[in-house]
Amino acid sequence: MPADSSILDTFFEECEDLLVALTEGLTEMREGNADDETVNAVFRAVHSIKGAAGAFSLDDLVGFAHKFETVLDEVRSHKLETDDNLLRVLQRAGDVLADLVEAARDDIPANREQVDPVLAELQSFLGDEDEPEEEFVFEAMTLEFGNDAEEDRFLVTFKPSHDFYASGHDPLLLIAALAELGTIDVTADVSELPEDYASFHWDHGYVSWRVELTGVNNDLPILDVFQFVDDLCDLKVTRIESEPSEAPLIDLPEIEVEADLPEVEAAPAPIAAAPDPQPPAPAEKKKDDTAEKPVKRAATTLRVDPERVDRLINAVGELIINQSVISQRIEEAALPNSSDLFADLDDYKLLAREIQEGVMAIRAQPVKPLFQRMLRIAREAADATGKDVELITEGEGTEVDKTVVERLADPLTHMIRNAIDHGIEKPEDRVKAGKPQLGKLCLSAFQRSGSIVIEIVDDGAGLNRPRIREKAIEKGLISDDAQLSDQEIDHLLFAPGFSTASEVTNLSGRGVGMDVVKTGITALGGRVAISSVTGQGTTFSITLPLTLAVMDGMIINVGGQTMVVPISSILETVRPAAADLSKIGLNSELLRIRGEYVPIIDLAERLGHPEHTKQMTDRVLLLIQTETVPQCALAVDDIFDQRQVVVKSMQGNYGAIAGISGATILGDGKIALIIDPDEIASTTTPNSIVNANIEGDPQHVAVC
Repeated sequence: MPADSSILDTFFEECEDLLVALTEGLTEMREGNADDETVNAVFRAVHSIKGAAGAFSLDDLVGFAHKFETVLDEVRSHKLETDDNLLRVLQRAGDVLADLVEAARDDIPANREQVDPVLAELQSFLGDEDEPEEEFVFEAMTLEFGNDAEEDRFLVTFKPSHDFYASGHDPLLLIAALAELGTIDVTADVSELPEDYASFHWDHGYVSWRVELTGVNNDLPILDVFQFVDDLCDLKVTRIESEPSEAPLIDLPEIEVEADLPEVEAAPAPIAAAPDPQPPAPAEKKKDDTAEKPVKRAATTLRVDPERVDRLINAVGELIINQSVISQRIEEAALPNSSDLFADLDDYKLLAREIQEGVMAIRAQPVKPLFQRMLRIAREAADATGKDVELITEGEGTEVDKTVVERLADPLTHMIRNAIDHGIEKPEDRVKAGKPQLGKLCLSAFQRSGSIVIEIVDDGAGLNRPRIREKAIEKGLISDDAQLSDQEIDHLLFAPGFSTASEVTNLSGRGVGMDVVKTGITALGGRVAISSVTGQGTTFSITLPLTLAVMDGMIINVGGQTMVVPISSILETVRPAAADLSKIGLNSELLRIRGEYVPIIDLAERLGHPEHTKQMTDRVLLLIQTETVPQCALAVDDIFDQRQVVVKSMQGNYGAIAGISGATILGDGKIALIIDPDEIASTTTPNSIVNANIEGDPQHVAVC
């Protein structure tokens, strides 16, 4: 029968978390850093996916997960040796499991050409014996007796926390459920019970339980009993290898909830009867063990509809605009500086910023899941090209707006594939070039100057610029006699339809990859830069705004218009003296600062305003630095203020404007355009500066 869509959505959301845990565990196993608990965590992730998928009759997913967990069970029982071949197959199985989850979510058939080979490889580790089909049928658990030779003994210890009782759970019900699995021997440690009623709290976890269970072949049924409370108690399940030593605790010979429940509630009775000097030592150990547990519980997440978060972010944006309006009104009222309103307004500003940062943190998420997807993309691309490539990830904890993370998947996929297909050489070519046979690809993320930077660095052959130029001429993108710098040649890669591949393959050759990259990054308000050294490798840098809604900006006046420049791009402001300026060419000027010459860009002229009559010494220069250009100076008429502004997109309401990244609403209700310093600098080509040689001062001249 069809499942409720909301329940299915919850299942797939949980699958995402489980797949992340699966990938982390398999990566640790591949790197040789795994212990038994890591293997158990990988096993539990696959088992959880299988169990939940069975409830929705997702047979393809259940069948594959069953075979996968069977192999993992052999691994954690130390019956299979974790060599490179097994680890490779396990990673491939993890990729296929993720594909099957995605296929189930999209309600499309599984790709048997991809699934069956991995199933066969998994089966090769289990031998030729076929497992019974009943393993795939999810029915109520039944008890089996008379098979003691194959039944193991397990020790289950658990100590409920405050949250356990506050949620209405009862430990005796859990013990009763364990009793249905086999024979149990239960003891309770009450050494932590307070000695007086005044300090007793009914929902505090004073009592810890110790259950010896005989009658199960593995720990799966036990974990199923605790699946809804495992994060609410300190749980440990271990296989008993030898006869355990028993502390003198209170015996519970029979597990009948109705009979025993009053005894637990009447806690004072055993208090006086438990002065045994031996229990304090293990009790202290239990305290140390449980001290680490709240850290895990603190990592629990609350799932919220993204639309609700978007509405909250919009409300915060309006709050910041309202704060600007109030500031404007107070300024117009010309109140004395001693007025208490100014102190109240400062408090309002701090509160608005704190709320804004808190709301943005809700939308932020680490790039780790995205990077883990790229690990798989890299493995598939390496297999398809026959190359040995190791993908190294750095800065996985860097947090980015959720919208940005989701829309980064396609651009990063294209760039990873291109780096492996075009950048990194084949093993034999690398050996000839004196490089290790194993190619390295580094994917890193970090924050810099209020922006998020993602870099893809390979140690391949670098960009073949003569080949790129030849292809660009062939496709009519440039003329035969065009004089292009290395940087301009590199950016031809982003031209629509451009490709240097000689033939179309599954990875490249259709000329849509890098065009998609630039389009996707630009749509996010970001930019892409390329740096390549022949024979050493290539670096692609993606720079994205830290948030898509609010930014700190400098309010400026350009040609009588109020505009905003992002603070993150400004290094300093300068009021130039005549001695600081040097003429070059017909109309260009340079700013001399700390022994270097920096080109000056007239922002008004660049944006199409009439030519200025104001002298450069009467204007303000904003010294900026961007990802794609060295230092430049933007000439503006005046600086008004520095404030937080709410970024509004121009794309939907007007369209793309060269040099403008968006707009904002000021406190007086006027609209101010937000300058894109990187585009302003990179599209301004003062050719007379490129090979300039300042007379009497041969120092290097910075070029935009």
